Amino acid sequence: MSIQGVAKWFPTGRSHLHALDGIDIEIQAGEFVSLIGPSGCGKSTLLRVVGGLLPYELGTVTVDGNSPAQARDTKQIGFAPQTPSLLGWRTVRRNVTLLAEVNRRGALHPPLSEAETLELLETVGLGDFLDRLPKELSGGMQQRVSLVRCFALGAPVLLMDEPFSALDEITRNEMRYLLLDLWERTGHTVIFVTHSIPEAVILSDRVLVMATKPGRIVHSETIQLPRPRSAEMEDDDRYLSHMRSVRRALGKVSAR
Repeated sequence: MSIQGVAKWFPTGRSHLHALDGIDIEIQAGEFVSLIGPSGCGKSTLLRVVGGLLPYELGTVTVDGNSPAQARDTKQIGFAPQTPSLLGWRTVRRNVTLLAEVNRRGALHPPLSEAETLELLETVGLGDFLDRLPKELSGGMQQRVSLVRCFALGAPVLLMDEPFSALDEITRNEMRYLLLDLWERTGHTVIFVTHSIPEAVILSDRVLVMATKPGRIVHSETIQLPRPRSAEMEDDDRYLSHMRSVRRALGKVSAR
C-alpha cells in the first residue's frame, strides 16, 4: 500500500477544515501498522480515504496497485468498526459468514471456507456459541465475532477503527492477543486506529503518531520486539522503551 502526499479538506460553512496534510506512508504486505494521536487528528478520516469511502483533494493512494475505489469494489479491503454491528436475528455462525455471502461478486480473493471460519471461531473461544444470537453474548464475545467476520471475508487489507474502545480494560487486553493470533494465522495487512499506547506497541510493526490542525504524521516508531508477541513482553525493556518514545511524541503533539 502506498499513500503519497494525501491531503483532505471538509467544507465548514464559508471555510474548510484542513483534515489531512501531506500524508506519506508505505506499508508492506502483511505489516501491522497502528495510528495513534489526539482526537480530531484525522486517524479515522485517513482510514476512510484508504478504504475508498472518502475522496481526497491531493496526493495518491494505491492498494496493491489499485485505487481505493477499485480495491473496495474487488473486496481487497475489510473494515472492523468501533462497534460489532451484528445482526440480532442471525446466529454467531451466520453473522460471521454474512460478508462473504453478500460480497462475492467481483472479489479478487475468495472468502475463507466454512472449515477455516469455524477454526477461527474456535481460536477466539466461540466454538460452543456458534448457534447463539448476539443478545446472548457479552460485549467482548460480540467483538470477537466482529473480528472473525472481518478476517473471514478474505480481504488482504484490514482497516480497524478502535475496535476495542468500548471494552473494559481486562477484556481489551485479552482481545489484543486474540487479534494477534488471528493476524498471525492469516498474514493480512492491518491499519489499526487506537488511543492506547500499550495496545499500539504490543500489536504493531510500526506505530505512527499523528498531530492535528491539520492531521499529519509527526513520528514513526518501528517496534523492535520479536514475534509472536506475548503478555510477558510487556515487562521487556524494549517494550518499555518504545512506550516511552511514543508517549514523548504524543506529549509534544499535546503541548503544541
